[in-house]
Amino acid sequence: MLRLDNIHAGYGNTEVLRGVSLEVKAGEVVTLLGANGAGKTTTLRSLCGLIKPSQGTVEFDGRRLDGCAPDEIVAAGITLIPEGRQLFPFISVRDNLLMGAYKKAARPAVKQRLEQVLELFPRVRERLEQHAGSLSGGEQQMVAIARGLMSDPKLLVFDEPSLGLSPLLVSQVFGIIDKILALGTTVLIVEQNIVHTLRVAHRGYVLENGSITLTGTGQALLDNPHVKRAYLGL
Repeated sequence: MLRLDNIHAGYGNTEVLRGVSLEVKAGEVVTLLGANGAGKTTTLRSLCGLIKPSQGTVEFDGRRLDGCAPDEIVAAGITLIPEGRQLFPFISVRDNLLMGAYKKAARPAVKQRLEQVLELFPRVRERLEQHAGSLSGGEQQMVAIARGLMSDPKLLVFDEPSLGLSPLLVSQVFGIIDKILALGTTVLIVEQNIVHTLRVAHRGYVLENGSITLTGTGQALLDNPHVKRAYLGL
């Protein structure tokens, strides 16, 4: 479904990614792990059209996307749930969700999609008429995920979904991923909460200093001595 091949990218004269290659197959949960500054966000920016790779290719469903604008990438079927949620705080939750269905292909079925999404997030249904900024952090994260699903994506990309959430809310967020897969949506997660992420991931990649250094199943990476030492403190 998604293939990044030999991606080099950065900012100005600073190269952050040095030959990143990874693959996400349809129906999978794949995670990209790494410390702060490893290049995780730059990888997502390259994938989502926010920066243009200086070298390498991004392919999605057989189509080259490197060099495409962000709106073209959303139209192709990739939606990013950004770090920090980035909701519109002074409009209603309902209007935030409807803004997620702005791509042309999602508009004809917006009412059906809204109902489908609200079935996944009953708490969001209860908050539809409130301003998004008045919600708790956990509720805002649910709205951000729901807004992403309104575009009917083939691939949903999470950037640090557990950031700033309590342990209970982190478990709830990760518990939703199976329901997202049941909708036919594939998932790519960038996350520092390694234990939760590897427990739900089919496969994972470890990114260090702009390069992929390890790859394997979620359980294999969870059991890997280097991962335990570097990221779990064991």
